[in-house]
Amino acid sequence: MASFVYEGLLLFGIGLIPGAIGALFVALTGHQHPLQSDTALRIITLAIYAVYFTWFWSVRGQTLPMQTWHIKVVTAHGGPLSQPRALLRFAAACAWFAPAALIASLNHWTRWQGLGAIAVGVVAYALLALLHPRRQFWHDALCGTQLVDVRPPAKA
Repeated sequence: MASFVYEGLLLFGIGLIPGAIGALFVALTGHQHPLQSDTALRIITLAIYAVYFTWFWSVRGQTLPMQTWHIKVVTAHGGPLSQPRALLRFAAACAWFAPAALIASLNHWTRWQGLGAIAVGVVAYALLALLHPRRQFWHDALCGTQLVDVRPPAKA
Protein backbone atom coordinates (compact mmCIF):
# COMPACT_ATOMS: atom_id res chain seq x y z
CA MET A 1 0.00 0.00 0.00
CA ALA A 2 2.97 2.33 0.53
CA SER A 3 3.86 1.91 -3.13
CA PHE A 4 0.22 2.66 -4.00
CA VAL A 5 0.36 5.96 -2.07
CA TYR A 6 3.71 6.90 -3.65
CA GLU A 7 2.25 6.08 -7.08
CA GLY A 8 -0.68 8.36 -6.32
CA LEU A 9 1.68 11.27 -5.65
CA LEU A 10 3.44 10.71 -8.97
CA LEU A 11 0.16 10.36 -10.83
CA PHE A 12 -1.04 13.64 -9.34
CA GLY A 13 1.94 15.37 -10.94
CA ILE A 14 1.49 13.55 -14.24
CA GLY A 15 -2.23 14.38 -14.16
CA LEU A 16 -1.43 18.08 -14.06
CA ILE A 17 0.13 17.93 -17.54
CA PRO A 18 -3.14 18.07 -19.58
CA GLY A 19 -4.48 20.91 -17.44
CA ALA A 20 -1.23 22.86 -17.76
CA ILE A 21 -1.24 22.43 -21.54
CA GLY A 22 -4.86 23.58 -21.66
CA ALA A 23 -4.13 26.61 -19.49
CA LEU A 24 -1.18 27.51 -21.72
CA PHE A 25 -3.41 27.22 -24.79
CA VAL A 26 -5.98 29.60 -23.28
CA ALA A 27 -3.25 32.03 -22.19
CA LEU A 28 -1.73 32.11 -25.69
CA THR A 29 -4.91 32.17 -27.77
CA GLY A 30 -7.56 33.57 -25.46
CA HIS A 31 -9.92 30.78 -26.56
CA GLN A 32 -10.91 27.53 -24.94
CA HIS A 33 -10.46 24.44 -27.08
CA PRO A 34 -13.19 21.74 -27.06
CA LEU A 35 -10.64 19.27 -25.71
CA GLN A 36 -10.46 21.32 -22.52
CA SER A 37 -13.83 20.19 -21.19
CA ASP A 38 -13.82 18.22 -17.92
CA THR A 39 -14.69 14.99 -19.70
CA ALA A 40 -12.03 15.46 -22.38
CA LEU A 41 -9.36 16.27 -19.80
CA ARG A 42 -10.29 13.17 -17.79
CA ILE A 43 -10.06 10.96 -20.88
CA ILE A 44 -6.72 12.49 -21.89
CA THR A 45 -5.38 12.03 -18.37
CA LEU A 46 -6.55 8.41 -18.29
CA ALA A 47 -4.81 7.83 -21.63
CA ILE A 48 -1.59 9.34 -20.27
CA TYR A 49 -1.83 7.07 -17.22
CA ALA A 50 -2.41 4.06 -19.50
CA VAL A 51 0.73 4.88 -21.49
CA TYR A 52 2.73 5.45 -18.29
CA PHE A 53 1.79 2.13 -16.68
CA THR A 54 1.83 0.07 -19.88
CA TRP A 55 5.30 1.29 -20.78
CA PHE A 56 6.85 0.82 -17.34
CA TRP A 57 5.23 -2.57 -16.72
CA SER A 58 6.14 -3.98 -20.14
CA VAL A 59 9.66 -2.53 -20.41
CA ARG A 60 10.92 -2.69 -16.81
CA GLY A 61 8.24 -4.54 -14.87
CA GLN A 62 8.29 -1.68 -12.35
CA THR A 63 7.29 1.92 -11.97
CA LEU A 64 9.46 4.21 -9.83
CA PRO A 65 7.41 3.55 -6.65
CA MET A 66 7.56 -0.19 -7.33
CA GLN A 67 11.36 0.06 -7.58
CA THR A 68 11.49 1.92 -4.29
CA TRP A 69 9.52 -0.81 -2.54
CA HIS A 70 11.22 -3.68 -4.44
CA ILE A 71 8.04 -4.86 -6.14
CA LYS A 72 7.90 -6.15 -9.70
CA VAL A 73 4.96 -7.23 -11.82
CA VAL A 74 5.49 -10.40 -13.84
CA THR A 75 3.32 -12.98 -15.56
CA ALA A 76 2.00 -15.90 -13.56
CA HIS A 77 5.00 -17.89 -14.88
CA GLY A 78 7.52 -15.22 -13.85
CA GLY A 79 8.14 -13.68 -17.28
CA PRO A 80 7.94 -10.05 -18.38
CA LEU A 81 4.60 -8.54 -19.37
CA SER A 82 3.82 -7.89 -23.01
CA GLN A 83 2.37 -4.48 -23.86
CA PRO A 84 -1.13 -5.91 -24.46
CA ARG A 85 -1.05 -7.72 -21.09
CA ALA A 86 0.24 -4.57 -19.36
CA LEU A 87 -2.58 -2.54 -20.95
CA LEU A 88 -5.11 -5.20 -19.89
CA ARG A 89 -3.72 -5.06 -16.35
CA PHE A 90 -4.08 -1.28 -16.36
CA ALA A 91 -7.70 -1.51 -17.50
CA ALA A 92 -8.49 -4.17 -14.91
CA ALA A 93 -6.69 -2.21 -12.18
CA CYS A 94 -9.16 0.62 -12.73
CA ALA A 95 -11.39 -1.48 -10.45
CA TRP A 96 -9.52 0.24 -7.60
CA PHE A 97 -11.47 3.44 -8.20
CA ALA A 98 -13.80 3.20 -11.22
CA PRO A 99 -16.92 1.74 -9.54
CA ALA A 100 -16.95 4.38 -6.81
CA ALA A 101 -16.19 7.18 -9.28
CA LEU A 102 -19.05 6.01 -11.51
CA ILE A 103 -21.49 5.84 -8.58
CA ALA A 104 -20.45 9.33 -7.45
CA SER A 105 -20.86 10.70 -10.96
CA LEU A 106 -24.27 9.12 -11.51
CA ASN A 107 -25.49 10.47 -8.16
CA HIS A 108 -24.06 13.95 -8.87
CA TRP A 109 -22.10 13.93 -5.62
CA THR A 110 -19.78 16.80 -4.79
CA ARG A 111 -16.05 16.35 -5.40
CA TRP A 112 -15.46 15.67 -1.70
CA GLN A 113 -18.24 13.09 -1.56
CA GLY A 114 -16.80 11.49 -4.69
CA LEU A 115 -13.31 11.41 -3.21
CA GLY A 116 -14.71 9.86 -0.04
CA ALA A 117 -16.49 7.21 -2.09
CA ILE A 118 -13.29 6.49 -4.01
CA ALA A 119 -11.33 6.19 -0.74
CA VAL A 120 -13.87 3.68 0.58
CA GLY A 121 -13.76 1.83 -2.76
CA VAL A 122 -9.95 1.61 -2.69
CA VAL A 123 -9.95 0.20 0.85
CA ALA A 124 -12.70 -2.27 -0.03
CA TYR A 125 -10.84 -3.42 -3.15
CA ALA A 126 -7.61 -3.84 -1.19
CA LEU A 127 -9.44 -5.92 1.41
CA LEU A 128 -10.86 -8.16 -1.34
CA ALA A 129 -7.33 -9.50 -1.80
CA LEU A 130 -7.81 -11.28 1.53
CA LEU A 131 -10.47 -13.43 -0.15
CA HIS A 132 -8.10 -14.61 -2.88
CA PRO A 133 -6.36 -17.93 -2.10
CA ARG A 134 -2.92 -16.44 -2.87
CA ARG A 135 -3.79 -13.05 -1.30
CA GLN A 136 -3.26 -11.28 -4.60
CA PHE A 137 -5.30 -8.49 -6.11
CA TRP A 138 -8.14 -9.63 -8.32
CA HIS A 139 -6.97 -7.67 -11.35
CA ASP A 140 -3.70 -9.65 -11.20
CA ALA A 141 -5.60 -12.93 -10.99
CA LEU A 142 -7.76 -11.90 -13.95
CA CYS A 143 -4.77 -10.84 -16.08
CA GLY A 144 -2.46 -13.71 -15.21
CA THR A 145 0.04 -11.45 -13.49
CA GLN A 146 1.52 -11.32 -10.03
CA LEU A 147 3.56 -8.98 -7.86
CA VAL A 148 6.87 -10.39 -6.68
CA ASP A 149 9.40 -9.20 -4.12
CA VAL A 150 12.71 -8.32 -5.80
CA ARG A 151 14.51 -7.21 -2.66
CA PRO A 152 18.26 -7.75 -2.94
CA PRO A 153 19.59 -10.55 -0.75
CA ALA A 154 20.76 -9.51 2.70
CA LYS A 155 24.53 -9.18 3.07
CA ALA A 156 26.16 -11.55 5.50
